[in-house]
Amino acid sequence: MIKQTRVSNANMLTIPEKLGRFSWGLFVPMCIVLTISIVVLFSAGAGNWKPFALSQLMKIILGFGVFFIAAFTNIKTWIKSAYLIYAIALIMIVMVTFVGHTGMGAQRWLNLGFIHIQPSELIKIALVLALARYFAWFNSVELGQFKNYIAPLLMLLVPFGLIVAQPDLGTALSLGMITVGIFYIVGANKKWFIIAAVLGLMAAPVVWFGGLHDYQRGRIITFVNPDSDVQGAGYQINQAKIAFGSGGMTGKGYMKGSQSQQSFLPEKQTDFIFTMLGEEFGFIGAFGLLLIYTWIVFMLFWCAKMSRNRFGQLICFGFMLNFFVYYFINISMVLGLLPTVGVPLPLMSFGGSSLLSLMFGFGLCQNAYIHKDQQLSAKGS
Repeated sequence: MIKQTRVSNANMLTIPEKLGRFSWGLFVPMCIVLTISIVVLFSAGAGNWKPFALSQLMKIILGFGVFFIAAFTNIKTWIKSAYLIYAIALIMIVMVTFVGHTGMGAQRWLNLGFIHIQPSELIKIALVLALARYFAWFNSVELGQFKNYIAPLLMLLVPFGLIVAQPDLGTALSLGMITVGIFYIVGANKKWFIIAAVLGLMAAPVVWFGGLHDYQRGRIITFVNPDSDVQGAGYQINQAKIAFGSGGMTGKGYMKGSQSQQSFLPEKQTDFIFTMLGEEFGFIGAFGLLLIYTWIVFMLFWCAKMSRNRFGQLICFGFMLNFFVYYFINISMVLGLLPTVGVPLPLMSFGGSSLLSLMFGFGLCQNAYIHKDQQLSAKGS
């Protein structure tokens, strides 16, 4: 269980002082993955900057703006605005239900004219921020009382239900896994997890027959039996396996992947970008990316352990869970270890909503590390 913190009126740090406290061990691998993404997206565009690489580069530049704002804003500001950010993200998800833009068979985007935003990506970070704000000043006795978990459960269930209805089961499950992880970290009673698991198993038949769309059931059936519909529901995953396996140890070479360059691999620039990396750079390239991801998770864990205030600890732990769930689900999916769901590969997949929300999360974690010695009150004073 995370230790309680005391109240302290620490002075605000200057920008040079914040730069001196920067976690370069977290910043550098983040930049390396972003660079790799541009390299792979350039290949996805058949050696052209358009339509993927140049667009993603512009989003990365914008993302760095979001990152530095999140990192250098006083941490007290994030404490005070945590619930407001969550409320804005939730309102945006509600708006998607009524005026959302439909793409790839799902209504997940808000069309703002100059950009399409996927609010379900923002809610992942907003939920972590709100839960960190909520739990940061509970003592051990309060954390053992179920009544104090009702509000956090509502924070989860409202967006969960709205996102499932879009439909976006992958993002909804990610939200659930992140919230359960935070509950475990703060010290929730272990028997509650067992009860929740039993209830989930009991509800499985109802979800299967009444809660899933036909294509979602088809993906699960294909996961269990990959050869059941190789030209339909199983086409993506079978092409992904062919592409990844053909890369061998060292890959076919940059821009020489047959499955990806000849467009046999669907969504090579988004959900299946890891497969494209494996085809062109082989097992060595794919494993190298996994090592960088593992290092990022370790650094997020380290930032959390170094923080003396619980708000900062929970921000880092929560975002660590979020980041891990992102790449664990995506890579497991493209390798056929999980059913196909629409979860992007963090910092790699083409798209702005996921990238900007992740950069915001990395900025918040840098902020927590910068202020790791600062003790805070519930009012952010």
